[in-house]
Amino acid sequence: MIKAAAVLAGVGAIGVLSWHGATGWAPSTERYPLQGVDLGAEAGPVEWGMVRARGADFAYVVATSGADRRDPAFEAHWAALPDAGLRRGAIHLYSLCQPARAQANAFNAFVPRTDDALPAAVDVSFRADCTARPDRATLIADLEGFIRTVEAHTQKPLLLRVARGVEREYDITAAIRRPVWTVANMVRSDYAARPWRMWRASDFRRVEGIEGPVNWDVVAP
Repeated sequence: MIKAAAVLAGVGAIGVLSWHGATGWAPSTERYPLQGVDLGAEAGPVEWGMVRARGADFAYVVATSGADRRDPAFEAHWAALPDAGLRRGAIHLYSLCQPARAQANAFNAFVPRTDDALPAAVDVSFRADCTARPDRATLIADLEGFIRTVEAHTQKPLLLRVARGVEREYDITAAIRRPVWTVANMVRSDYAARPWRMWRASDFRRVEGIEGPVNWDVVAP
């Protein structure tokens, strides 16, 4: 019994060490010098100065979702990021259930155009609150209209963040030639039709200054 308990304790210790190693992991800064975070919708308070001190160069924050939802914390985060020495970018969570033009107008009305801002990003994922699955031609045309409208406001090319499942079904990155942002934990994500410009390498990293797991991203060198 004593021996069995010791073995179980050892296994538990290895598991704890492995978990701490995973939550502290990030891609090498020698290979990827520019690294940062992206916040999900309705993220809590953030100590941005501390996040900067832990190696983040930039932060993307969700601004809008669909045609009718504004993230209540966006404006505070947007204002705080430059003072913390972090570059800032805004994200729109695209809805397959709402008109693309209305979504673009909602984003443009809420997110200010500033010279220091990084290119805005549109996230295309399957979401629990929307079961619509338009045909590929319709979705591509709608996204192209969304992109044109937002780019007319921001004056910068949009980043296209496409989830693996959406890309598998719609092959969006082959049709829309914009910088690609892919998502895959710890393993280089090469599922897009073109090389990625940004990669979310972890959605469980722990960083001082943010409560809970963090989305950690790197920029292609």
